Amino acid sequence: MEGIDRTKELNLLKTARGQMDGIIKMLEEGRYCIDISKQVLAVQALLKKANLQILEQHMHHCVTDAFENGSKEDRNIKIEEIITILDKYYK
Repeated sequence: MEGIDRTKELNLLKTARGQMDGIIKMLEEGRYCIDISKQVLAVQALLKKANLQILEQHMHHCVTDAFENGSKEDRNIKIEEIITILDKYYK
């Protein structure tokens, strides 16, 4: 979406990508499994944080706009989108 600063999210995802490359190298080198697992958990935490920030931006911009300027249908769509994401998150 235009006008949204995605710098934080991009930095988190780029960091996660770098860590993923490191994990692949660790696997190729036959490094200790626990060390690899710790790095996988670190990547998961970065992805979770990036997703939370993306959802926060969505709530502050897209959802707010739908409630301020959109139709009832627009508002219901935004609510359903959030419910769908939360459902996937909690599974």
